[in-house]
Amino acid sequence: MDIIPEHLINFEINLQLVVYHLFQLGLAFLFALPIALNRESGSKGAGLRTFPLVALASCAFMLIAMNAYAEGDGEAEARVMYGIVTGIGFIGGGAIFKQENGASGTATAAGIWNTGAIGVAVAYQNYEIALILSLMNFCIFRFARSVKVQKAKHLDD
Repeated sequence: MDIIPEHLINFEINLQLVVYHLFQLGLAFLFALPIALNRESGSKGAGLRTFPLVALASCAFMLIAMNAYAEGDGEAEARVMYGIVTGIGFIGGGAIFKQENGASGTATAAGIWNTGAIGVAVAYQNYEIALILSLMNFCIFRFARSVKVQKAKHLDD
C-alpha cells in the first residue's frame, strides 16, 4: 500500500510550458490594462482589479481546456468557452443597476464581457483580435462618454 500517490511522486513541471503560459497570461493582462486604467480613472465600480482578472481567468480557462482535452477536441473547448461567456455575462449583470429613468452600468457590463473575449483570443494566439478588442474597448470608454455628454447638453439647449 503506497502512502504517497504515484502522480505526486512523479511530479514534473515543464518550464517551457510555464514560460509560454506566463507569456499568454501576461498578454491577456496587458491587453486589459488600458481598459482597466480608464475605468479606474473615472471612478467606476469595475476597474483596475476586475478587468484584468476577467481577461486572466478567461485566458487561463481556455489554456487549461486546450491542455486538458485531446488535441482537436473542439467540442470540449467550445463547452469551456460557453461557460466563460455565460459566467462573464453573470458578472456583468451585477454591474447593471436599474434606475427610475433607465439603467446604469451597461457599458461596464459590456466592457467586462469584451475583456473576457480578449482573454479567450490570447489563449488561442489570436493576438491581433485581442489587440483590436483592447483598443476599441479603450476608445469607446475614453471617447464615447464625451460624445454622450455633448449630445445631452445639445438636447438641453
